[in-house]
Amino acid sequence: MDNFAFIIHPIDPRRDVQRKFPLLGKILPVPAIHFLSRFFPPLYISHITGIRSQATGKEVEGWFVACPFTPQRMLTLPSKVVYRKIIATAKMAAQKLGARIVGLGAYTSVVGDGGITIGRSVAVPVTTGDSYTVAVAVEAVKKAAERMEIDLSTATAAVVGATGAIGAVAAELLARDVPQLVLIGRRADRLMAVRSRCEAAGAEVQITSDMNALRQVDLIITVSSALEAIIQPDHLKPGAVVCDVARPRDVSRAVVEQRDDVLVIEGGMVEVPGDVDFHFNFGFPPRMVYACMAETIALALEGRYESYTLGKDLTIAQVQAIEQIARKHGFKLGGFRSFEKAVTDEQIERIKQNARRARSVRSGRLQTTSSIN
Repeated sequence: MDNFAFIIHPIDPRRDVQRKFPLLGKILPVPAIHFLSRFFPPLYISHITGIRSQATGKEVEGWFVACPFTPQRMLTLPSKVVYRKIIATAKMAAQKLGARIVGLGAYTSVVGDGGITIGRSVAVPVTTGDSYTVAVAVEAVKKAAERMEIDLSTATAAVVGATGAIGAVAAELLARDVPQLVLIGRRADRLMAVRSRCEAAGAEVQITSDMNALRQVDLIITVSSALEAIIQPDHLKPGAVVCDVARPRDVSRAVVEQRDDVLVIEGGMVEVPGDVDFHFNFGFPPRMVYACMAETIALALEGRYESYTLGKDLTIAQVQAIEQIARKHGFKLGGFRSFEKAVTDEQIERIKQNARRARSVRSGRLQTTSSIN
C-alpha cells in the first residue's frame, strides 16, 4: 500500500507531552520538558488509516512520528544537534516503518535551510508542506473576508512574516486580489524583493517592521517564526480578519478575549478524504489536519514520491499544482477554528455586529475631535 509519515513535535510542551504521556505531562514542569527533550529519542506516535481518494478510490496509510524537541530547544541548540535528531526521526520512519515520503511539521520544517539538509540525509523524499499551506491560508482568508463582508477589491491586506517561504508567496497571491498590501518583516533586503513581486502583481505595497501598521488593515495572514505571540489586541482594527498560520501562534490569546470585534482563524485546517483515523489526538476534530500534513498525504495519493517543497523559496506554480492535486483527491478547507475551537456562524455574526458598533463609536469620536479642532 502507498504510504507516508509525518514528523510532529511538542509545540505547547505541557499540553502536547500530556497527549502522549499523560502522567509525565502532569508532573514535569515546563523547564524540565525543555531540558529533557534533548535526550529523548525519536518516538513512534500512531498508525494512520482510512484515507481514500475521492477521484481514484486509492487508499494510503501513514504514521505520526515525533521529534521530541520543543521550539525553544530547536532555536537555542546548535543546528547540527537539531538536524541530527530530525534526521534520525525521518530515518526511523523510512527504515523501520517503510514510509515512502516524510513530511516535516511545525518547526522541523523551518529550522535551518527549510528541510534541504534533512532531505539530503534521508533515502526517501521529504517535503515541508509549505506549498499547500500557502494555498489553504489564502483560500481561508478570502472565505473569511466574504463571511465578514469585506470587499477584496477595496481591502488592505497584510502579511506578517513576509520574508519567509510561506509569507512571501502568500503576499504575491494576495497582491492579485487586493489594491493595497502591507508586508511586515525584519529583513529589509528580503522585504524589498517581495515588494517588487507584489507590485508586479498589481498591488500598492508598504513595507515595515512595525506591528502598529496592522491598525489600518482588513485582512492579515501571519506566519512568523516568533516563539511568543506578536499580535496584540491594540494592533487590530474593528472587523479585521486574522489568519494565523504560525505555530506557535502569532496571535495572543488576549485578542480573542478582549476583542469581540475581530475574527481570528487558524490557517490551514483541511478535511481529509475517506474515513480517516489518526489514532492520536493532536487537537483537531475528526478527519481534519494541518495543510502541511495534507500536502504529504496528497502526494502519497498521487504517487508523487518526490521532495516537493524544500528550501526557503516557493513558487506560485508549486502552490497551484499541489492545490490541484489536493482538490482532485477530495481535500478541502475544513471550516474555521480559533484557539482549538470551532468558529460558528453565530459567532461570526456577533463579530460583524460588534465591529459595526466599534466603527460607529470610532467615527463619532473622530467627528467630535474634528469639530473641536
